[in-house]
Order: sequence, then structure tokens, then C-alpha cells
Amino acid sequence: MRPKSLIAVLGGLFLAAACAAPEPAVTPSPTTARDEALTAAEALGDYSSLDYCSLVDQKKVIGGGNAVKPPLTSFEFCRLEFVEGANRYTVTTGPITSGQDPNNQPYDYAGLLPEGVSVQQSTFNEDTTCTRLLTFADGIRLAVAVTSDNTAPANQADRCRIADATVGSASGAITARKVGRLNLDQRSWGRVAPCATLDQHELDAAAGPETKPAPALSGHSCIRGKVSFSLSVGADTTPGATEALGGRQAQVVTSGAFCQVTTHRPIPGTPERVEQAMLSVVGVDGAEGDATCAAAREVAVVVFPKLP
Repeated sequence: MRPKSLIAVLGGLFLAAACAAPEPAVTPSPTTARDEALTAAEALGDYSSLDYCSLVDQKKVIGGGNAVKPPLTSFEFCRLEFVEGANRYTVTTGPITSGQDPNNQPYDYAGLLPEGVSVQQSTFNEDTTCTRLLTFADGIRLAVAVTSDNTAPANQADRCRIADATVGSASGAITARKVGRLNLDQRSWGRVAPCATLDQHELDAAAGPETKPAPALSGHSCIRGKVSFSLSVGADTTPGATEALGGRQAQVVTSGAFCQVTTHRPIPGTPERVEQAMLSVVGVDGAEGDATCAAAREVAVVVFPKLP
């Protein structure tokens, strides 16, 4: 499923640290015209309900290209895919991040920006991915990453042209007070606080007894010790082998010292989209395979029943 590849592309930006109904409704955020330096909260409003696709003006971003499908609105990002010439591009807007990152470097952005807002560039995968960071006065950053099927370094200029256009689109939406909110149905997993589901004594052994849940800025992912839990929206695909865990059908896969358990929820009225809940447990001292997946299954039995 594509979200996994997204995590790989943006791994240097955040830690292991989205339609008829329900399609995100664009309603204005409380952003107002101001002369003071603009913070992320003032620009974007409540992070957990932010509609990242409201920041993406498709016409401005793809120019003369052709969209492959409608943008994918997830809880922590917006993904737009389009074809230009013989190349296919993927533009990911989001997530929001903070803290120090040695990959982030100054960038002389040529477009207009709100007061106190700047743009940085990332050197992470800089030969195949063009990453821009719209950075607010409080240091919180909105990531924009552009990849393409043609990964040749010579294509980087086009990837960066598209990334700059996306930054301009986001800046324009913020300035025009067109930042939208997600319109989630009552049973949407986008309403779930993932850290609350990890803050249970039953998870002490798997996560570590002295660990505390640490939420991501977006409010849709959380890490507690050796356990991480994220909620997202992805394209509906035919699943592999599943098993019953915590009252839900789930896939269990290993990746090195990690074991991941994933379950899905159909979104009413949108058969091409699903909500996804993914648990990940890392083995102690690099332990792999059965031992780590046994712990991951135990976590799923505790956490999945908490989902609506």
C-alpha cells in the first residue's frame, strides 16, 4: 500500500513519526490578516482536523500535467499524483514537524510568504526527492516532498519546480484564509487519539513499563517506547493473508527488527479508500521474527478493540 512507501520517502523528516462522503469539506480557518510573525497554529488552526489537501491548488501544482486520480486526503498529509510528459509525479504535502534536523538547510524561495514564514530545503534523498519545508515563526514546519517515476538526478529541477509551486499554493491558501477542516463521519478513526489507546498498563511489557506515550504534532500517530501506532487513509487494495486480532482482520508482516500489524476500515460511500490503523513493535536488542510479532499481536489485541 502506498502509505508505506510514503514513510520511506519522508523518513528523514519525521520519526516512525486520506469523495462524496466523507470527503473533506473546505471551511475557512480562523486565520486573520496580520502584521506579526505567523505561527503554525494561527495559520493552520487545529492540527488534528487540518485538511492538507485544502493547501494544494491542483491547477497551480500540476500546471499543464494531467491528474492521475483525485488527491488522497489522509489525516497527516495530502498526496497528488499527475503525469507531465513521459513522467509521473507524486506530490506529498504534510506532515507537520518540529525540532532540529541536520538535513534542513536554508533556501532562497522566490515567492511571496506571510510575515515571519520562511522556506527551507532538505538534503534527505536530495538526488531523487525534492523537499521543501514551509517554516512558521514558531519553528513548526509543513513538509512538501516531490518524487517521480524517473528518478534520474537530471529530473531534480522539475521535481523542485513542482515543490516550489506547491509551497506557493499552500502559502496562498493560508494568506487567503482558505485552510480547510476534515469532515469525518462519527466512526472515523480520524477522531481517535492514538496516544490514549497506548496509555494502558496492559501494554507495559511490550512498550516498556517506564515509557510514556509521545504524540506527533498532527495528533494521528503516537510512540510509546518500542510501540508506535498510526492512523491514516489509503487506497483500497486487495489484502494479503489476514488473521483475527482484537476483533478485526489484520495483516502481520515483518521488516527487519520491526513487526507491523495493520487493519482497515471501509469509508462509507468511498469504496476506493480505506482508513488504516498500523501498529509497529521493534524487537529488543534487534530481535526479529516470532518474538517481536508475538508482542505486536498482544498489542493489537489490546488496542484494536478501542477503535470505533
